[in-house]
Amino acid sequence: MKHVLKRAGQGMTFALAWAGLMAGLTGCTGGDLDIGNKPRSAADVIRVTPEDGAKGVGPQGPLEVRLPSGRLERVKVVQIEDAQPTEIHGLISEDGLRWTLDRGTRLDLAAKYSVDVVALDAHGHRSARHTTFTTRVPERRFIGYFKPENRATVGTGMIVSFDFNREIENRAAVQRAIRVSSEPPVEIVGHWFGKERLDFRPREYWKPGTRVTVDLRLRDVEAAPGVYGIQQRTIAFTVGRSQVSLVDAKAHTMEVRRDGGILAKVPITAGAPKSTTYNGKMVVAEMFDVTRMNGATVGFKKRNGKGEYDIKDVPHAMRLTDSGTFIHGNYWAASETFGSVNVSHGCVGLRDVKGGSEDTPAGWFFDRTLIGDVIEVVNSKDKKVDPSNGLSGWNLGWQEWKAGSALN
Repeated sequence: MKHVLKRAGQGMTFALAWAGLMAGLTGCTGGDLDIGNKPRSAADVIRVTPEDGAKGVGPQGPLEVRLPSGRLERVKVVQIEDAQPTEIHGLISEDGLRWTLDRGTRLDLAAKYSVDVVALDAHGHRSARHTTFTTRVPERRFIGYFKPENRATVGTGMIVSFDFNREIENRAAVQRAIRVSSEPPVEIVGHWFGKERLDFRPREYWKPGTRVTVDLRLRDVEAAPGVYGIQQRTIAFTVGRSQVSLVDAKAHTMEVRRDGGILAKVPITAGAPKSTTYNGKMVVAEMFDVTRMNGATVGFKKRNGKGEYDIKDVPHAMRLTDSGTFIHGNYWAASETFGSVNVSHGCVGLRDVKGGSEDTPAGWFFDRTLIGDVIEVVNSKDKKVDPSNGLSGWNLGWQEWKAGSALN
């Protein structure tokens, strides 16, 4: 993944917002990178308990972060997917090797938490790790984990998405208990992907300035025999400016359009012939200042079982699919790669420098991107992305979308 771009204007400022400071294992990169003899970074040895993706964690944890050497710089634990995300406080030990919950702190039941860690190794190199876990849901209850966050400002392609912790048998009852409305008003319809996911969107992209309200009235709704909801809350988000970027995999360019006008045309690298990039409309779902990308997590393995690549500090990473497609910065490829050849493992690469910089194409684009922005890929020798892979529901026509509603 790679590329180059000239500065498209002045004041390319880049805020290192904590919310995007780190992420977990992802899997897409490209170019020549020799990592076989490199010393382990802090990201290799950061130990988070509970493990990433753990479910059923009790209200008292255990919850801790450990390092065998180096020093923990920052640890942030946040209850996410709540109407008002709350931070859970803890303490870093004097030697900097351990973080633990404050004494007496309890985790909420039926909640999802993120753990974001920044650590320094003995040479002062900074690495990061991002994990999530969910706490125990009371027996015979169900909840929906949703995006976007309450009070967020999002791009015009944002899709309201619910992932349920149990299979939903009575999909009509659950869909009826979730009301998504907007101002100005438009028709908004829900679409089920299987029995555990329900997404909502309008016919076309939201208009800038739209305010969207999501009313959850799931308390005591019976989703399956004897299984009842517990959520009763309202969340809201605002749609910001319109930004849709068109990636032409054949021409090795990305045209960034803002409110109908061309903001910039950026050279990129897309998926190599043996690992092409999906075509179709994809939506930015997460943003990370730096993340680790390991080919083993998405099937790019060598004979020894290790990934074809394992890069600990990929800068300016924006997730497009659940299966590991990103648009991200690339500092390991030669500058002439961008705009001329496709070499990635399926992602879209933009030229960057090690550590990231706002004065590179990747930094420039990251600083001008919102969760909910649309990235459309054309002229790639691959299939169209599956509508259920990430927030890719815009690849369904309106009638197809409505056919997936349980309220027809």
